[in-house]
Amino acid sequence: MEARGGGGGAGPACGCKGIRRCLLCQGPAPAAPPPQEKGNFTYCPAAGLAVGNECSEFAGWAFPFPGVFLLEEFINQDEESQMVQLMDQDDWKLSQSGRRKQDYGPKVNFKKKKLKVDSFIGLPSFSQEIVQRMKAHSALEDFFPVEQCNLDYLPERGSAIDPHFDDWWLWGERLVSLNLLSKTVLSMSCDSEDSLQLFATLSQGSGESNHSASSQACQTHESNNYTPTSACENLDSWDIDCSSPPRLIPYKEVTVDILLPRRSLIVLYGDARYKWKHAIYRKHIEHRRICVTFRELSAEFALGGKQEKLVCEALQSPGYVAPFCAAPENGRSEW
Repeated sequence: MEARGGGGGAGPACGCKGIRRCLLCQGPAPAAPPPQEKGNFTYCPAAGLAVGNECSEFAGWAFPFPGVFLLEEFINQDEESQMVQLMDQDDWKLSQSGRRKQDYGPKVNFKKKKLKVDSFIGLPSFSQEIVQRMKAHSALEDFFPVEQCNLDYLPERGSAIDPHFDDWWLWGERLVSLNLLSKTVLSMSCDSEDSLQLFATLSQGSGESNHSASSQACQTHESNNYTPTSACENLDSWDIDCSSPPRLIPYKEVTVDILLPRRSLIVLYGDARYKWKHAIYRKHIEHRRICVTFRELSAEFALGGKQEKLVCEALQSPGYVAPFCAAPENGRSEW
């Protein structure tokens, strides 16, 4: 079977196209590493701050990073096992960058900005309980997903996804993802030439700057390829020093790592959705990982939007089972 995606020669098939590459198709010469692969800040959920990593030039500095909502242990281990078992009973289709996928939702042509609703039958029935659980949180109480995409990442395939924005012509503000089977890192980057304002951090109670402490810790800390060394490891002892002058740097010099524990749920909205690109790099896929992403429709397809009629027809069509319950087809197990 010929390898797809430009690798040439014989080998396992993959779904790569254009500049996308995975370990199955790139051939003997490794692909160039993606830009900004190493984060220099780490997001701290409890503070809503991106904090400079030790051993980086930004140690002792931080800035507000809005638009992220992270919930650890959103589901339990038994629920995770059941979800993955049901997914693996269905077919996984080849996707780009060494991933496999399962799509539930409308058929979309993003280049032509066209939406087909004839096969729009909703999401897997098992997702109904997950979505209802989401709605218990204020950030998602009015969340109505119409698309679910399951993505399977495997280290032996070199699974990854380069920095990108999810389409905002079709999909709404909130991107919701459930991280299954293993931990990973969501890498955030911004191409803007504008200046980002950094603030010095203080050690609470002492009023002393953490710049020197970070430098000293850097010299003795053992490196870890997965977890960036960051002030958020000792979050309780850090605070913003509003009395010191801020530091201005271009956005494009900053990368922020968001650590995603196993079974955690993350929501990206606002700046984190529209200003910062997100990526998953190969080095952060240590074991099999499944990402379950839920998307809502944009304002154009909502009540009063230009495409309101199209969506209303889909929701009322005989083939549409329920807001988020897909009927089994082709042997697909009911979730």
